[in-house]
Amino acid sequence: MFEPMHPRFLVHLASIVTGLALTSSPLIAQTTPGIIGDGKVDDTVAVQKAVDAGGAVRFARGTYRLTKTVTVDLDKTGFISLNGDGVARFVMEGAGPAFKFVGTHGGTADPKSLKPEIFERQRTPMVDGIEIVGAHAEADGIEATGTMQITLTRVAVHEARHGIHLTVRNRNVIISDCHLYHNSGIGVFYDNVDLHQSNIIGSHISYNAGGGVVTRGGGVRNLHIGTCDIESNMTPEAPPTANVLIDCTDGSTAEVSIVGCTIQHNPSPGAANVRFIGKGRPRGDDDTTQWGHLSISDNVLSDVEVNIDLQHVRGAVITGNTFGGGYEHDLLVTNCSNIAVGSNTFDRNPPYYRGKAEAAKGGLVFRDCRDITLTGLHIDGIRSHPAAVQIENGDTFNLSGCTILDSDGAGLLLKNVTNSLVTGCLIADRRPDRAPAPSIRIEGCKDNTLAGNKLAHDSETVPAPAK
Repeated sequence: MFEPMHPRFLVHLASIVTGLALTSSPLIAQTTPGIIGDGKVDDTVAVQKAVDAGGAVRFARGTYRLTKTVTVDLDKTGFISLNGDGVARFVMEGAGPAFKFVGTHGGTADPKSLKPEIFERQRTPMVDGIEIVGAHAEADGIEATGTMQITLTRVAVHEARHGIHLTVRNRNVIISDCHLYHNSGIGVFYDNVDLHQSNIIGSHISYNAGGGVVTRGGGVRNLHIGTCDIESNMTPEAPPTANVLIDCTDGSTAEVSIVGCTIQHNPSPGAANVRFIGKGRPRGDDDTTQWGHLSISDNVLSDVEVNIDLQHVRGAVITGNTFGGGYEHDLLVTNCSNIAVGSNTFDRNPPYYRGKAEAAKGGLVFRDCRDITLTGLHIDGIRSHPAAVQIENGDTFNLSGCTILDSDGAGLLLKNVTNSLVTGCLIADRRPDRAPAPSIRIEGCKDNTLAGNKLAHDSETVPAPAK
C-alpha cells in the first residue's frame, strides 16, 4: 500500500531542489557576433572565437563555412562541448580537420599518471549532433591529440578525407552513434597513435575508400568495435585495404574485440572484411613478435575478396560468426599460432549467390601455422579449391566435430602436417552429378591421428617425396 512521504522529508527535498536552482543555471545557447551560418559567409573566425570561450557551445540550425581548422585548445578553453542538435552543418573548405582537439595529456589511463590540469580543465571534451562535409581534397572531420576521455556522438562526416583522425596520443576515446560515409580516406583512423581504451559503438562506417576502421603503427590496446554496420570501405582505385584493418607494421596493436557487427562489401582486389597483420615492432631481442589477443565474435561477414585475413597473429578466437561470399577465401590464416576457430557457419545460401555462384569460392586456408584448434565448424559449398579446408605446412592442429559438405575438391587437405589430430568429423559430397573427390587428402604428413570420422568417400594418401 502506498504510504505518503513524511512532511519533514518533503521540506528537506524542497530545500535540495531550491539549492540546485540557485547554484546551477540552465544550458544557454552561446551566441557570438559574426556567426552567420548561411553557407555563404566564411564563419571560421567567428566559430573559433566561440570555441575559445569554452563551455557548452551550441550551434543553431545552419550551414557554417570553414576555410581552416578550428582548434580546440583544451588547456585554454577548459571544459567544452560542441553541440549542433543534428541541425548544424560545417563545410570544410580547407586542408586538415574541421575541428582539432589538442590536449596535454601525456600519461596513461592510470589515475596516478594524470596531471592535475587534465581533470581540472581538459577531461571529457564532447562533440554531439553535428555534420561535417568535406569541400577540399585534404579536408578531414575531427582530429584529436593529447586528449583524455574525448567523446564523439551522433557526428556525421562525409565527402571528406578521414572522418575521425586520432594522432600522437589519446586515452579513453568513445565514438558512438556516428555516420562516417563516403570519404576518400579512412572512417576512423588510428594514425601511429599511442591509444589505450577506445570504444566504437553503434555506428555506420561505410564507403570510405581507404578503409573503415584502420590502425597503422603506433601502440593501440583495448580497441572495442561493437554493433556497428561497416560496409564497402574500399575501392578498386585505391590500394588494398579492409573494412577493419589492424596493421602492426612499425608498431603494435593488441587486445582487440570485434563483436556483433555486420561487416561486408565489396570485392575490390586484395580487400578483406577483417585483416590483422600482427608482425610488428620487435620487443627487445625478440624479432618474432606476433601481436594478437583478438576476438571476432557474433558478426555477419560477407561479399568481399577475403572475409578474415590473419597474418603473423598469435592469440585469436573466431566464434559465432556467419561467413558467406568470400570471393577468394572465407578465412585465410598464415604464419599464425594459438588460434581457436569454433562454431561458425561457412555457407552458400542460394539467394545470396544469384549471378555470382562460381565467382565466390569461399574456403578455409591455414599456411605455415601451428597450435591451432578448429571445432564445431559447419562448412557448405566451397568451390574451385583443392579442398574446403586446406592445412599446409602445419603442426599441432586439433580439428574435431566439423561438418564439411559439397566441396568441389576434397573436404580436408593435410599437406606437410605433423603432430595433429582429426576426430569426429562428417565429410560428404551429396551432389549426384559430381565425380566424388576424396573426403580427406593427405600429402607428405607424419605423426598424425585420424579417428572416428564419418567419410562419404575414402581418404587419399600421397607419400612424402623422397629426399
